Amino acid sequence: MSAEQQTLLQKLATLAIEQSVIIATAESCTGGMIAASITDIAGSSDWFDRGYVTYSNNSKQCLLGVTDETLATQGAVSAATVAQMAQGALARSDASLTVSVSGVAGPGGGSSDKPVGTVWIAWASDNYGHFTRHFLFQGDRAAVRDQAVTEAIRGLVKCIDSDAIKVAVRH
Repeated sequence: MSAEQQTLLQKLATLAIEQSVIIATAESCTGGMIAASITDIAGSSDWFDRGYVTYSNNSKQCLLGVTDETLATQGAVSAATVAQMAQGALARSDASLTVSVSGVAGPGGGSSDKPVGTVWIAWASDNYGHFTRHFLFQGDRAAVRDQAVTEAIRGLVKCIDSDAIKVAVRH
């Protein structure tokens, strides 16, 4: 874990505890790396509910409710898919804030529309729906996945810290 990730995670932990935010993750190309980073923090069970690793399209559908239509028309690496993943994790967990990631980490699997390094990330909360961001990361598979983890965590911090998404506490 990089020093930047450690700093972001410590800030995330502090903010989540202060504001009673519970987080869940829904991951494809990162394969659970975001959840693993979070659970590396002692005491994260106070603010982290669960992580879904939904690498296959079938698992995205079964575990998170991503629709056949979205996968057929937009593909697994798309704003629509990560939005449905984040919303599905929100609906199926005790979280008040979720993050989801899907991308092409490489070295293969890229296309002219979605080259290697293409990653979509979504964040969702109870009150204000979701928002998505597109990234085109550089480097090998490990670098793409690591950058995706950093941006996912950075976005969680921003969601809480800047009130970009107002989170509702579930009781």
